[in-house]
Amino acid sequence: MRKAFIKKLVELAEKDPRIHLLTGDLGFFVVEPFADRFPDRFINAGVAEQNMMGMATGMAESGLIPFVYSIATFATLRPYEFIRNGPVLHNLPVKIVGIGGGVEYSHHGPTHFGLDDVGALRVQPGLSIITPCDSQQLSAALEKTWDAPGPAYYRLSKNEGVTVPGLDGRFAIGKIDLITHGQDALIIAMGNAAPEAAKAERTLAQNGINATVALVSSISPCPVEPLIESISRHRHVFTVEAHYINGGLGSMVSEVIAENGLNARLSRIAVRKNPHGSVGSEQFLYERLGISAQSIADTVVSCLNLATR
Repeated sequence: MRKAFIKKLVELAEKDPRIHLLTGDLGFFVVEPFADRFPDRFINAGVAEQNMMGMATGMAESGLIPFVYSIATFATLRPYEFIRNGPVLHNLPVKIVGIGGGVEYSHHGPTHFGLDDVGALRVQPGLSIITPCDSQQLSAALEKTWDAPGPAYYRLSKNEGVTVPGLDGRFAIGKIDLITHGQDALIIAMGNAAPEAAKAERTLAQNGINATVALVSSISPCPVEPLIESISRHRHVFTVEAHYINGGLGSMVSEVIAENGLNARLSRIAVRKNPHGSVGSEQFLYERLGISAQSIADTVVSCLNLATR
């Protein structure tokens, strides 16, 4: 998804000289197409994320559109106060790009895991949070939101070439995307957890369980009405996310159910424990943390069986 982001950003920057790209001393072998094409609009701020966010705030205040690029946890948690005091409180168009949400930086260990970025940022009013599910949807999301007023956070997968069947690049702020339709369960997935949810749906279908899969790529603003419409059609709802269980998609859906009096049982499939130094492949960590496609399918089957007893 990183290369798709840079490709689209170059296209947009060709049209609008306000677009600048800042990086915290990373992204090499990815950001070069932008840096080479627009050397005067590319800044390597070094390993100084707070300073980088301060620079971006000043640039946005002066009329530019800065994109701030780093690993998800470094882009959000290290400069968190600077995000709040700068772009959020002043409603400035700083676009934060966090790469590798969840456990995609699997071999780097928990310091590089983005398991709390959405939860931390979702409490900030006026900050859009966009979580594309694949590269095609990212391109559409960037095309529709790059010049929107106010700050935004793009949570991008570092994996390249992933395509979610049935999504076809659709994106709209405040909406959800249905890629399958079934009456037995509703599976709501966020961003880079979408491929696992799609695999789980296929496994369930082979076992006679038909599920609707809804993908959420617009976390803030929350797609309240589309969620109400989909949840109202199902008794059993499951949220899936590569994020800690608190603060992210599951919490958001819980709020929608509670605040609108919906009659649905919700099961949240997310990371429930500290990884405690675990490293390995992303798939290994998905299985260990209970968010793999098989874990999702097993949870759905277990909950449906309990409901029929």
